Amino acid sequence: MRIGELAARAGVTTKAVRYYESLGLLTPVRLANGYRDYDEYDVRLTQEIRALCRLGIPVEATRPFLECLALGHRHADDCPAALAGYRDAIDELTQRIEGLTARRAVLVAQLHEAAHRNSRFSPANGEEPMTDYTSLPADLPVPEDDGAAAHLRGARMPQLELHATDGATISLEALGAGRTVLYIYPLTGRPGTDLPEGWDSIPGARGCTAEACGFRDHHQDLLAAGATQVYGLSSQDSDYQREVTERLRLPFQMLSDPAWSLARALDLPTFTTSGLTLYKRLTLIIKDNVIEHVFYPIFPPDKHADHVLAWLSDNAHRP
Repeated sequence: MRIGELAARAGVTTKAVRYYESLGLLTPVRLANGYRDYDEYDVRLTQEIRALCRLGIPVEATRPFLECLALGHRHADDCPAALAGYRDAIDELTQRIEGLTARRAVLVAQLHEAAHRNSRFSPANGEEPMTDYTSLPADLPVPEDDGAAAHLRGARMPQLELHATDGATISLEALGAGRTVLYIYPLTGRPGTDLPEGWDSIPGARGCTAEACGFRDHHQDLLAAGATQVYGLSSQDSDYQREVTERLRLPFQMLSDPAWSLARALDLPTFTTSGLTLYKRLTLIIKDNVIEHVFYPIFPPDKHADHVLAWLSDNAHRP
């Protein structure tokens, strides 16, 4: 058969076939007219070379496997030399993986150094740089009441289902009797992940982790004061929220609304930064599926759970 037919049957290019020949891996017969004549054995050899190369074994290192076939073995790796070829390839891959892992570690360290170089929070020697999201800078800008939540009191919760971090689906129109605390926040910080540029300068943006910790620490107090359940809600996906829930050991579930469905249904305030559309911070007290009270704007966020607890205590006997 001609070189084109061989290449097509073996799944390689004619250029690759010529390269195999230059290495002495293929030795076709030459016809009287000078053309190469390939047989079924050459197809088998070429297919073997291709399969070994796909495993990461260089073409030059396939010779022991081809020699094993030449000795009459059914499989190209039936010979000790072929097994040694596997081991050599594995050792080379291991060295490459170790080298890439070391390079990755250096890049991660460079990323942390660059991302946190001007942070207010400096790590101790030998510690991984990490922003302390639970502490708030003293000079955060105070958000102003822009009236974006004035229409919410008395509104019924919409027919909307959202995924929670425990895998359940929560129906917002059927939260049940009693008071539900639903605090809505923009974005929680995550170790090793940069916050949007200029985050601290956006009024009401910084403080989501501190706010979550406040609701965590007062969770039992909130229930004792009349709340039947507490939820956090943001536009982050459930996997992102689940990491926060586990890391902060939150005793309540987070609801994920990446499509801003609740914002559209209730005309909730949002803002855009670094290409992200995020919820503005606000909290809804929902009683019998109707919004009874709204906290907006919220500041400081690390004290917000105290304010919600105080309101619940003052209105515990309110019909």
